[in-house]
Amino acid sequence: MSAENLDNPAYYINRELSWLAFNERVLRQGLSPDVPLLERLKFLAIVSSNLDEFFMIRVAGLRRKARAEVTTPDISGLSPAAQLAKVSERVRQMVKAQSDGIRSAFEKLAENGIRVAGMEALEPAQKRYLARFFLTEVQPLLTPLAAGELQPFPNLPQRTLNLALLLKPTDENEAEKLAVVPIPAMLPRFVTLPASEGVSLARIEDVAAANMAALFPQWTIAGHAVFRVTRDADVAVDDDEAEDLLRDMAQAIRERGRRDVVRLEIVSDAHRGIVDALSELCEVGEDEIYPIDGMLDATGLMEIAGRSGLDRLRDPDAPPQHPRDLPPDENVWEVLQNRDVLLVHPYESFDPVLEFLEKAADDPAVMAIKQTLYRTSGDSPVIRSLARAAENGKQVTVLVELKARFDESRNIDWARRLEDAGCHVIYGIAGLKTHAKMLLVMRREASGIRRYVHMATGNYNERTARLYSDVGLMTSDRGTGLDASAFFNLLTGYSQEVGWEKLTIAPTGLRQRFMELIEREISASTPDQPGLIMAKVNSLHDAGICKALYRASAAGVKVLLNVRGICCLRPGLPKVSENIRVVSIVDRYLEHARIFYFRNGGHEEVYLSSADWMTRNIDRRLETLFPVTQPEHRSRLTSMLRVYFADNVKAMELRPDGDYTPVQVSGERIRAQEKLYADAAEAAAAAEHAPVKFRPLTRRSE
Repeated sequence: MSAENLDNPAYYINRELSWLAFNERVLRQGLSPDVPLLERLKFLAIVSSNLDEFFMIRVAGLRRKARAEVTTPDISGLSPAAQLAKVSERVRQMVKAQSDGIRSAFEKLAENGIRVAGMEALEPAQKRYLARFFLTEVQPLLTPLAAGELQPFPNLPQRTLNLALLLKPTDENEAEKLAVVPIPAMLPRFVTLPASEGVSLARIEDVAAANMAALFPQWTIAGHAVFRVTRDADVAVDDDEAEDLLRDMAQAIRERGRRDVVRLEIVSDAHRGIVDALSELCEVGEDEIYPIDGMLDATGLMEIAGRSGLDRLRDPDAPPQHPRDLPPDENVWEVLQNRDVLLVHPYESFDPVLEFLEKAADDPAVMAIKQTLYRTSGDSPVIRSLARAAENGKQVTVLVELKARFDESRNIDWARRLEDAGCHVIYGIAGLKTHAKMLLVMRREASGIRRYVHMATGNYNERTARLYSDVGLMTSDRGTGLDASAFFNLLTGYSQEVGWEKLTIAPTGLRQRFMELIEREISASTPDQPGLIMAKVNSLHDAGICKALYRASAAGVKVLLNVRGICCLRPGLPKVSENIRVVSIVDRYLEHARIFYFRNGGHEEVYLSSADWMTRNIDRRLETLFPVTQPEHRSRLTSMLRVYFADNVKAMELRPDGDYTPVQVSGERIRAQEKLYADAAEAAAAAEHAPVKFRPLTRRSE
């Protein structure tokens, strides 16, 4: 098959449409009667938060290209303008289905004693309660803005609810005016009302709209509409030129509030005069206005989903199990001196990683700690341990990636706190995002300095570690430790790239390594023993990887891909991708691990990585790929991959036309996440009741 053939746009799915297909799979969970009611609300809320980021980044970028009259097509043959048109059509269909789903969910909530009522359905006593609530809790926080009189008009906050009011003066000779009242984000989205039974809730925007006359006593309100704006948030800092990256990133974040509006969402029954006025005010065209027949900003549904006392409407509790590789009573240093530890989250607890860092912070034998931080939690125990380690006199080096999108402000705060504690903080690498997940602890022992390393597919965030499916590896392997030291030396600017013993690093070697692994599988494949590639990634977009997988398929290699989100490759095309199968799983936990398996003629290899098969990960980020060397760990990860491909409950299969259809149930029903949790629970129970073993400790061979 020639390289020219593989450039055919018909072989590829547009990236933006593939992402929308992923969000439709999220929506599918929000509409499914098989999903517990409050979990459905979460998925319906996630649809909105996903769309917000999609418009702020992806649509904003397409919009800039279209306005600059860029016509260069993407890999699927679509120009920016054509992509915008298809995106608009698809999003409108999605939002309609979401609104219908929210109405249905509210009906089910009412059946369970939780009523979300419109103002017209409230009892007189409840209306009086809300009038008092408005006067005491809401009105003092409101700032009406007169459109047309304030020049320039203040920038409306991104992704917050606003009320637009058409005001009619008592003097008929005066013209109507438009007023805008932003609803402060610190107010609850749902107000709890006094009720004789059950729970009664009112939306804050309905409460405000019903009481707006108190703000405008000299005017008649001829119409009102709830709306919100989404702005272009794709700001970038030229870190090659930045003298103070911390300051420049803070400035870039502030600039987001002044960038162009890329989407205007407004209730579908809004007065046409209000729509036209807002369109002019926000400088958006008709194709950028999205009427919503229902609830704007469904992210507010998280408030209801998080209410206490409603466990009957949620997934059953599934506490993380103790890792099978780390018996609770064993010394972590001794364990890692003798064997690697594989951690599979959220089925197994993330606590051992936090405890490892805590021990390192306080252990007198630990001399230095080095770590990369891309995203972490709001009250991070990781930050506390690193700060304490520095205060204890250890050398602590932390790369805090200031360019982690939408976490920039938090990371700026963490960087300053770590600096104040005495840590050496690096703000990232010029021109690249550091997305690698690595922790290195250097400890002086009787035999000399030993390096302990934790590498993972996910962030050092104990909260998302209970929600995201990720894999981590802890080791004191000498080669890995030396590579980790070299990696951090690379980050701190004290050395150039060296020859790596175990790690592969992006952007310099990762593309080549993936290509070598795929090409080797092609070479090792025979009719009697066909090659096999299994990969689990968040996204597959890179054209070079797609083409390599097409070549593998054409050579008879079986390719099984578990791709949660974007997949631009089309499986099942005759003579191109007949041997490729793509499935996606959207379930209770966010699938986030990157696992790669190659049969290699029977000499199986398994790798973990922080990188997806995306061009940005391979070419424009600092990422790591590392091998899993212990046979029992390779076997466990291989079994996990096979469970994902056996899922016939939550799995959706990508068809050649780009649509996803549910995997057909045949035989035993298998739900991958449920099976993996059951396996973790069984292993933890077995370890708890296992007889005491007297095992001599031996040093690992180096």
